[in-house]
Amino acid sequence: MICPATDTIFALSSGRPPAAIAVVRVSGPAAGEALRRLAGRLPEPRRATLVTVREPATGEAIDQALVLWFPGPHSETGEDTAELQVHGGRAVIAGVLKTLAGVPGCRPAEAGEFTKRAFDNGKLDLTRVEGLADLIGADTEAQRRQALRHLRGLLGDRAETWRQRLIEAQALVEAGIDFSDEGDVPAELLGPALASIGGLRGDISAALADGRRGERLRDGLVVAIAGPPNAGKSSLLNRIVRREAAIVSPVPGTTRDVVEVHLDLGGQPVTLLDTAGLRESDDPVEQEGVRRARDRAAAADLVLWVQEAGAQPTDSRPDGLGEGIWTVITKVDLRGDRGGIGTAAGPGGVFETSARTGEGIAGLMAALEAEAVARVGAGEPALVTRVRHRAILEEAVSALDRALAEPEGREEFLAEDLRLAARALGRLVGRVDVEDILDVIFRDFCIGK
Repeated sequence: MICPATDTIFALSSGRPPAAIAVVRVSGPAAGEALRRLAGRLPEPRRATLVTVREPATGEAIDQALVLWFPGPHSETGEDTAELQVHGGRAVIAGVLKTLAGVPGCRPAEAGEFTKRAFDNGKLDLTRVEGLADLIGADTEAQRRQALRHLRGLLGDRAETWRQRLIEAQALVEAGIDFSDEGDVPAELLGPALASIGGLRGDISAALADGRRGERLRDGLVVAIAGPPNAGKSSLLNRIVRREAAIVSPVPGTTRDVVEVHLDLGGQPVTLLDTAGLRESDDPVEQEGVRRARDRAAAADLVLWVQEAGAQPTDSRPDGLGEGIWTVITKVDLRGDRGGIGTAAGPGGVFETSARTGEGIAGLMAALEAEAVARVGAGEPALVTRVRHRAILEEAVSALDRALAEPEGREEFLAEDLRLAARALGRLVGRVDVEDILDVIFRDFCIGK
């Protein structure tokens, strides 16, 4: 639980020591006093100054450092903020943090507390906070670009524009209610309001009709490798990722649990799942592995159905694996006919491969990369990147649908529908009713951010 903002917080905001440079941040009402104690003075605001950082009680030098001073509210958190850039040795960092802990009113920051204060002080809305979290966690170039767009307000600014349009439409409707005894005045006000509501409903619906590209990019395209036991699934996974990520054994049923490996294919995130061989078994552990394999394959965006060369194409493929299934023939180096290796009939066709020699793997990888780009990276930047975004926008669209369906004479109900839609958009950016989700969002931040 994040503590009240009356405290002054401090934390190491850079990577684990040892390092060339370590950044220690301080934010809160006692930040200036903390900087005076360590640096001897407050430097000129927003200008890096070289000082000797000392232990206040003894005057002993801890390090030479660059310090910066950002008086609130013109700081990242909106509070008085100090930053010390010291040498990144463990003893130096420990000395600085120990000294800060001795300043009255100062305490170590909790995870995400600096960002939480920026949110509380109006420096970031909730969609920007989520964009910052995604930027920190980005593994691929495409994820980085998407997160940076949201940190810069791609969704937050759009949502605020939508909310203002709703408020204006709501004002027209309520004016019509107030002047209901003025003859044709309500009709003159209601027409423009309904036109605005219809256009707004179309804009939000268009943002939702994106094939969930934003969520896919954030979470990665999920590709499950499935098939009967001993078909070469784990060998195929290891060959694709170029390391021994999964145990390979000639004994059927070796893979019991799902092995996950994350890849960057053409800048797009892809998660490969190596699953247990699908077969009937009396072993309760293997039965659980098969159940998990079926569930993960059914939920995957794409399934690579693996079977040995010479096996019947689909005889052993169970139902319920989803529509996106590619067939991958393995161990083609063991058969007499070596023709056709590395060829494929295109997505959904047959890929012939050999994990031992690597033949056909390049063609399969190229097809996977093209599929990832088509499903995740194509089109305009996605506005919706989280389940929370989608649920709130769908709620707003439902309220607008009810508003547009209200019959004449029920303007009070129309106004209430608009109020509910505006309230939903307010929750999207964190203006109302978000206390229940703040801890969930900020708990995933690192200490010092």
